[in-house]
Amino acid sequence: MRKTKVYNVIGTIKDVKGTCHVGHKVGDQLNLSGHSSDGLCGFLYHDIFPFITMLQFGGEFPAGWRGSDKLRFSCMDKANCVTVELSRKKK
Repeated sequence: MRKTKVYNVIGTIKDVKGTCHVGHKVGDQLNLSGHSSDGLCGFLYHDIFPFITMLQFGGEFPAGWRGSDKLRFSCMDKANCVTVELSRKKK
């Protein structure tokens, strides 16, 4: 039986345009997983959930992001847009 590697996934808020209604601020760090949003906005968490679980369980980065160890995503509220960067670290 093959043992699955499990990683810590860190979400770092990199940019906030306008006013985030959840209160995220640049520099905030969140410990994310398939089981916990750690306070990340539910709408953004919903959008990036597949990438969080991919990183958490040792999956490969999508073809366009290979060679990088970080992924960036923006929320759907373009008037008050929050950008989060995901990275992973071995437990």
